[in-house]
Amino acid sequence: MQRIWYSAVLLVGSLLVSTGATGQEVSAYRSVDRSTVRAPAFMRIYGPASPPHGFVRFCEKRPEECSGDGGPENRFNASSDRLSELDAINRLINQAIAPATDLEVYGVKEHWTLPSTRGDCEDYALLKRRMLIARGWPVSSLLLTVVRDEKGDGHAVLTARTLQGDFILDNKFEDIRLWTRAPYEFVMRQSYLNPQVWVALDARHTPVSTALSGVQNRR
Repeated sequence: MQRIWYSAVLLVGSLLVSTGATGQEVSAYRSVDRSTVRAPAFMRIYGPASPPHGFVRFCEKRPEECSGDGGPENRFNASSDRLSELDAINRLINQAIAPATDLEVYGVKEHWTLPSTRGDCEDYALLKRRMLIARGWPVSSLLLTVVRDEKGDGHAVLTARTLQGDFILDNKFEDIRLWTRAPYEFVMRQSYLNPQVWVALDARHTPVSTALSGVQNRR
């Protein structure tokens, strides 16, 4: 597992160097229009939710990936450079990892992990989260999120919780965007108070269905 993680770090790191995409060097973010940051810029929490099964198993194997960092609970005040960094990481990992189902890669229906060359939606989100934490983003601002996509299937994205709004990093889109601009029904996400706790984002989905909480349908 560590070999896979190191390979992913080297791959994405080389892309960052080749493109010059560092926190200081990325130009003012292009894909995020600040004029769109208006209510409802932030997701609303409706109560507790059961964590996805794949996430629980992932945490059992990689507890260091599921612990808090004791950082601030307040929303992260993201500068233009920091939002550019979100955009750069989203694009780079989307390019570095080829889409594939867990059945194709691991021979099982559901397996959350940090990918090396191939993965599905939650694998993209996990790797983006890890890379951003390594670049100084607080754990409390990077929240794994489960949605229903435009086809009604389960899908996972990464939410960046900032003062400027809740932004979505998605393997289906190259740009980052406010959650209200994504064509999804937002169901649940990690709690910013405790990464192992999940909360419902839609009053109609408490508790969340077993099929959706597994996030088995989408790459």
